[in-house]
Amino acid sequence: MVRVQFITATGERISAEGAAGARLLEVGQAAGMPLEGTCEGQMACSTCHIVVAPDWFAKLPPASADEEDMLDLAASVARTSRLACQITLTEALDGITVKIPGESRDMQRG
Repeated sequence: MVRVQFITATGERISAEGAAGARLLEVGQAAGMPLEGTCEGQMACSTCHIVVAPDWFAKLPPASADEEDMLDLAASVARTSRLACQITLTEALDGITVKIPGESRDMQRG
């Protein structure tokens, strides 16, 4: 299992685990994070926007041009912003820390 630390918009730390090969989007959703994933991971929205801790950002494969385009539509984008649907967990990411932006809202939860 790959450990993930989510930091909520209010600063609360939530620990979660996912199998190698799982997408960070699903791990976050299972942990109750407000990652809507409206497009179900098809990279047609930015509702799974997260900010990756700087020390982990360089360990990720670079974002594609399509992902960069979707991030242009997200609120509170930072230098280390990514879409959770585009991050596949690997053993090398064990312990990754990501923050949920303050403007994140899961429309399915109200």
